[in-house]
Amino acid sequence: MDFTFTEEQQAAVEAARAVFSDVAPDRTPSPALTPGAVAEDIDRHLWHELARTDLLGLTLSPEHGGAGLDPIALCLVLRESAKVLARVPLLESCAVATAVERYGERTLAAELLPRAGRGELILTVGANGRSGHDPAELAVSARPCGDGDGSDGADGETGGPSGGSGWVLDGVQSAVPWAQVADWIAVPAHTAGGRPVLALVPRTRDGVTLADQVSTSGERLAEVRLEAVRVEPRELIDAAGCWDWLRSLLTTGTCALALGLGERVLAMTAEYTGRREQFGFPVATFQAVAVQAADRYIDLRAMEATLWQAAWRISTDAGGPLPASGDVAVAKIWASDGVRRVVQTAQHLHGGFGADTDYPLHRYHAWAKQIELSLGPAAAHEEALGDLLAAHPLG
Repeated sequence: MDFTFTEEQQAAVEAARAVFSDVAPDRTPSPALTPGAVAEDIDRHLWHELARTDLLGLTLSPEHGGAGLDPIALCLVLRESAKVLARVPLLESCAVATAVERYGERTLAAELLPRAGRGELILTVGANGRSGHDPAELAVSARPCGDGDGSDGADGETGGPSGGSGWVLDGVQSAVPWAQVADWIAVPAHTAGGRPVLALVPRTRDGVTLADQVSTSGERLAEVRLEAVRVEPRELIDAAGCWDWLRSLLTTGTCALALGLGERVLAMTAEYTGRREQFGFPVATFQAVAVQAADRYIDLRAMEATLWQAAWRISTDAGGPLPASGDVAVAKIWASDGVRRVVQTAQHLHGGFGADTDYPLHRYHAWAKQIELSLGPAAAHEEALGDLLAAHPLG
């Protein structure tokens, strides 16, 4: 495998490091000491800096004011953002914008994407369904306006109701990141025929109500309830494969966050064990400590290899013995289990100091747990991988 990045991708990493260099992970109150959300809003200063350096439009085409790079570049930037626990919806906004450009109507793309790239609009997505265990598209139904019995006519199954009168959405998406401050929410849904679609819904649209939720990391989430919410035909993307592709990008981006966080935590562990002495020697020189740290380094390298394989499949639409979802599942398995092992070992090797709320390690532990649970636990992806292997025998 050749994981050499292009000059443009490396330039995006350098720009991201410059922006994130001023971000302090402990800028907000500790999630361990805060009963609700640690803050009501995203890090607006950081969001504006990301827009100023063109990192919010990284994957958009020049036609919409973007840099024209691929999801690999986005994952590289996300990896850097996780090292400082950046409190911005970078993954959600960029992923939705990329899906709109790839699958949405040109008029919708022209209206939303330039403003999203400039940071004037915030996009988010509901990817957890009602409970986080079932496919997200099953939690919301989409039917043509005027179709009172919820059944699709022939026109509804082929791209919209007759007369172009729009669609009606009903259902719930839980744990939607930063829905309270987002301008548009991407909502996966299903038609009566079971076809997945993706609706772009303004947060202030009639029938949309939000209930506050809080993540393990102390960030604001929302339960988004839709009751007879009408969307225009152009606001509903029914192109084949749209939701599957967006879900894969969100999952792969989550793996990039896990990798960046894990790398920073292992570096913190190396710094601490290199300074902490027992019996006159740094504890890093003890064999038991070194072996545990080495095991976690192996975890990170496996997370990295599987991440870039998945990101490459998504970016290039390259073929393989399994669909791209197989590579995404492998990456998520390693990310979920790997980031958990890294932070647990870090806590162990830091001793009681790791639980001190004046030290940032406990924040990384909380974020790692949230990442581990995001978009489904490793076991769910192991099951999905098993189904793919059964359907596509190798050899």
